[in-house]
Amino acid sequence: MSCENCGGGCGGCGQALLLTAAELAFLRRLGETPFLPVAAAYDRKEPVYLEDRARPREEYAAVILGLMGKGLLRLDYDIPLENFDYAAYRNYPLHGSMALTGHGQDILEQIEIQGIEE
Repeated sequence: MSCENCGGGCGGCGQALLLTAAELAFLRRLGETPFLPVAAAYDRKEPVYLEDRARPREEYAAVILGLMGKGLLRLDYDIPLENFDYAAYRNYPLHGSMALTGHGQDILEQIEIQGIEE
């Protein structure tokens, strides 16, 4: 479902926010660990997250881009995590971090308090 007011991210306009199961799981992961590593090639087309092997790399890229498109996640390729070993990401020249936006934190709190409809 898309909304004219927010372009599909729904910033409180009354429309439902639709999340895939993978997006919800990643949102919850970010609720447990506020900053996660991310990497990319110079074109920044596809974010790379290698810390969890539960899903293929391409699926994590889609999840990250989906959450970004909904305004729930922010990527910062110019802010790498301090004291994090990016050795697994050595094939990718850009090393950064990702975190929930304020809206993402609000949505996660709402999910934890009110639950979620399937």
